[in-house]
Amino acid sequence: MAGLATTFGSGAMTNSIEEIGRADVILVIGSNTTEAHPQVARRIFSALDRGSRLIVIDPRRTALARRADIHLQHRPGTDIPLLNCLMRLILDDNLHDDVFIEHRTENFNELRDMLYRLDPTEKAAVANVPPAQLKKAAELYGRANKAVICYCLGITQHICGTDNVQTIANLAMLTGNVEKEDTGVDPLRGQNNVQGACDMGALPGVFPGYQAVSNEAVRAEFSGAWGRDLPAEPGLTILDMTHGGGKTVKGMFIMGENPLLSDPTLEKVRNTLENLEFLAVSDIFPTETAELAHVVFPAASFAEKTGTFTNSERRVQMVRRAIEPIGECRTDSDIICALARRLGYEMNYESSAEIMEEIALLTPVYGGMYHDRLESSWGLQWPCFNRSHPGTVFLHKYNFARGRGCFVPAAHQMPGEQPDEEYPFLLMTGRVYHHYHTGAMTRAGNILNRESPEALLEINPVDAESLTLASGEMLNLATRRGTIKIRALISEQVAPGMLYTSFHFTEAPINLLTNAASDPKAKCPEYKICAAQLEKIN
Repeated sequence: MAGLATTFGSGAMTNSIEEIGRADVILVIGSNTTEAHPQVARRIFSALDRGSRLIVIDPRRTALARRADIHLQHRPGTDIPLLNCLMRLILDDNLHDDVFIEHRTENFNELRDMLYRLDPTEKAAVANVPPAQLKKAAELYGRANKAVICYCLGITQHICGTDNVQTIANLAMLTGNVEKEDTGVDPLRGQNNVQGACDMGALPGVFPGYQAVSNEAVRAEFSGAWGRDLPAEPGLTILDMTHGGGKTVKGMFIMGENPLLSDPTLEKVRNTLENLEFLAVSDIFPTETAELAHVVFPAASFAEKTGTFTNSERRVQMVRRAIEPIGECRTDSDIICALARRLGYEMNYESSAEIMEEIALLTPVYGGMYHDRLESSWGLQWPCFNRSHPGTVFLHKYNFARGRGCFVPAAHQMPGEQPDEEYPFLLMTGRVYHHYHTGAMTRAGNILNRESPEALLEINPVDAESLTLASGEMLNLATRRGTIKIRALISEQVAPGMLYTSFHFTEAPINLLTNAASDPKAKCPEYKICAAQLEKIN
């Protein structure tokens, strides 16, 4: 959000998922799409069957990378020099869109000057990618009539995550592949309602609809609707809260989140949660975090409630109650309203439809979203400003949300940790196909557990041979923050010197090891890179 809001004025997916399948060239970077977003991957595979071309930029040789026309298997943490190199090559070959740049963007001269100062061969070496491969990728993307870029957490979970996103936006604007159909910059959200949560103000500095808390007029409108004076200062990010050592935050209410498995440097998280004066957790299954709670609210699942989810393509969709909440389970809104009343604020809604009416009243981009409209459709994409508005398939058709798109040059920034003699490997983390986030839901399913029962550490055959390792052997995996036991998987998906595993398994809590260094703008932790060492358990 932080990156695209600066360059485009809006931090959402610019185009629709269906449009990905109609692009001439698809560039996927920082996304293991087949495992993390299989429905999007299905669109990509269908596009390839129809003749589209695919570029994958990924340190691992994923299933998608194996189908790619060009796979740039770069060194983790070198996205910016690689992308800058692609843009320089596009400029050198005169493949940029002069007309689009002149009429729809600003600050191009600053980007151009920066690109002309860099040495493409040197940047290719930094990324550990052959210059000839970069040249082919630049020509393929630069010559495309319609090109789309998909990215995910492999781009954002770095200390330069915001700069990574802005550099992707630079590449799209340089070639005119935004503001029109079947193109765009598409961040793939990590969970099914991440977009909706952000839209509804679950961010430190905004009210619903990305309206800044610092804006006096906006604050007055929400204060009038809610009958309370509201703060003008932004709140805290997750890391501000969970790594605060209990000094800043005295109590927490955690809904549908399991920071004791998902946050970096878990020992700090545990210390914070254990030292809170009060912790309440609302979830549908027991979690590691819930074990520390003073109060646990049993929450209703998607099948037990009516409301909306907003997906990656900004599509607001209805979910309808199929069964009554089981046992003592209650819906999220019922729990929040009951808590509010006990805290002295009379919060009462007769139905989720009434909540949606308030959302439409206070959130301009949701202004036309009402249950009766959503009931009769498969969803509407925001912005949808009023009842007669059809929704928006792709953003920025006539102008960027900020007026002109803004080029924001970025230079390479070294990751927070580098391998050394003591910790010679680079450890990356991600997801596996059969599990979801911290496994609170998926690991409750026998079939999914059968397919993926434990965490596996991918290690290249060259490194395995030097350590006399075989697949299936147990290892001690250590970083500067701790040690876990994990089973080895010898795999050519990772390059020599690289390691990869998932974060779903409490038996091998990989985030005990990951680095809490974070992006200074978005405060997103650098989950994707840290220095590690291996030791075989005899």
